[in-house]
Amino acid sequence: MDIQVSPMTAADIDGAVDVIQAAFRDDPYANWVFDKETFNAARNRASLRIRCEWGMQHALFHVARSTSPSSHNQILGVAMWLPPNATSSSLSFTLSLYALSLRALLNNAYHLGRGGLLLRRYRIWKAAQAAAQAELWTDPRGYYFCNIVAVAPEAQGRGVGRALMGEVLRRADEEGTRCYLESSRDEPNTKIYGRLGFEVMKVMECDDEGERVELFCMVREPRGRGKDGEERGYREGDEDGDVK
Repeated sequence: MDIQVSPMTAADIDGAVDVIQAAFRDDPYANWVFDKETFNAARNRASLRIRCEWGMQHALFHVARSTSPSSHNQILGVAMWLPPNATSSSLSFTLSLYALSLRALLNNAYHLGRGGLLLRRYRIWKAAQAAAQAELWTDPRGYYFCNIVAVAPEAQGRGVGRALMGEVLRRADEEGTRCYLESSRDEPNTKIYGRLGFEVMKVMECDDEGERVELFCMVREPRGRGKDGEERGYREGDEDGDVK
């Protein structure tokens, strides 16, 4: 499949949200942090739209499409990365996070609740994530953090995820910067990410009175900086794979 990757625009948001919701419909983390019986898809969609609008301004947000005329310009995948040291880079970035939180609160008010989000579990995850990143993020230059990567179910296994990831992995290699992500699936995701140069550095356990989920914290050295001396990183033509 011939794939075109481009920065997200406002016109792409609806298609991107469609992809994210479809790709994460049965995700282990989503199943753990949301109550299925009270899940509000409309509230979730509005929340993702807010995230996309924020990401277009403050993150590296890309969408992927097939270049085939029969594809009708449909979005097949989406990825969002936070740049290195984003949270401490500027006052404007910090203020944007406060604005993002305010919009999230207003969205909850409009939809009369959190749409099935289990707040206790969300806080457990955020605490575990903060601890994991404090342990693993040892490079003062920071890390490219892959915050979202999603491929439409019908397009998985066709190189869409690789094309999306490659946009930032090439940049990271050129800059000599590490990358980081968290996957809620061991199989097949960690193997797919492994072919892109990522290594599992920690298994983050989120436990709510016996109801638990694992997230696999992975770090990628820039090409040529593997700890074992082996050249690694993004290469065109590696074995294909896609992730949610």
